[in-house]
Amino acid sequence: MPRVTLDMFPIQAEYPVHWGDMDAAQHVNNLVYLLWSETARLVYFEHLGIDISFSSEVGPILGWQECKYMFPMTYPDTALVGIRTIDLQNDRFTIECGMFSKKHNRIAALSKHLIIPYDYQNLKKTELPQSWKENIEAEGV
Repeated sequence: MPRVTLDMFPIQAEYPVHWGDMDAAQHVNNLVYLLWSETARLVYFEHLGIDISFSSEVGPILGWQECKYMFPMTYPDTALVGIRTIDLQNDRFTIECGMFSKKHNRIAALSKHLIIPYDYQNLKKTELPQSWKENIEAEGV
């Protein structure tokens, strides 16, 4: 795998590591990384102009996700989280979220998320809205 660095991600956020984020093994619990990536994903949707209110006809829905854990973060630290689109298709796109330890200046985890445009009125998947495509392409996919 090529080296992943924070500057590869156009959208970034910071989240403090709380003492309660750690588990019995004394490192940040795996679920916490997914929570950070979930919040970053919503920030990214807002940046792309994707309505996340569930009140519009079409909105994003998570179809699949995975996470590779590379370095155990601990309290105290700050998670630097970057997010970008790595694949764009007519009916879905895949985003990647890099989570970095500010204290140790290194990547801690890398997650991928398949996002599907979903018609919440008719309860079925649909084609990617043109505005989503244009805004994702403007990010340089």
